[in-house]
Amino acid sequence: MNPRRCAAMVGIGALTFTGAPAVTSIGPLRRHLAPKLSGISSSPHIALTFDDGPDPTSTPAFLDLLTHHQRRATFFVLGSQATANAPLLRRMVSEGHELALHGWTHRCTPAIPPTRLLRQLQEAQHVVEDIAGMATSWYRPPYGVLSTETMLACRTLNLTPVLWSAWGREWERSATPARIVASVQRTLRPGGTILLHDTDRHAPRGDWRSTLVATAALLSGPLESGHLGPLREHWQAPGLEKHLTWHQHRGS
Repeated sequence: MNPRRCAAMVGIGALTFTGAPAVTSIGPLRRHLAPKLSGISSSPHIALTFDDGPDPTSTPAFLDLLTHHQRRATFFVLGSQATANAPLLRRMVSEGHELALHGWTHRCTPAIPPTRLLRQLQEAQHVVEDIAGMATSWYRPPYGVLSTETMLACRTLNLTPVLWSAWGREWERSATPARIVASVQRTLRPGGTILLHDTDRHAPRGDWRSTLVATAALLSGPLESGHLGPLREHWQAPGLEKHLTWHQHRGS
């Protein structure tokens, strides 16, 4: 399932964040109406984020790559997978990465009853914080679809919802490394947030190795210089330059 199919489950009614959860999955509209929700800051910093892990098959390769480039990122993890992969979660923290919540399971939030949604998100928060020994501040719902109940749960648990302004669209049939890089660059601007996936466990198709190759190309090309890091630095990055110095490379 992709974000548009998930959004279709709840329809597009009134165009407000409390009345139409589907609107948050529409990138151009969201970036215009809710830049902070889209992970857009006024600084030149670029936030690098990964969803859907941890996955013992693929996540270590992404951690190795980030270590090689001396970069840190924010990983939006699932509670159920964190429980099964506690050592991997601790490795993320020990290497300077930030952990955030992606829910308990990878299920579209409007399909979860409100009381169960709060309980599951709270359980995910407790599990991740207990294993990692660090507080969590951010939440990104699967498929990027927020509902009124999701926003209320975030308020109860003192979590800030954040989506993205650029993504690799790795779940598409045509998602080669070059296409993933091009997709990220299409909407990425200084102050933006990149969404990639450190696993293909929840993708209808795809190969996580394509994302790994694309990430390597981004880190050694267009994102090689400039401010890049986790979300915890995103609204605190030094300087307010209008333009980030980075090279526009296409493909890989």
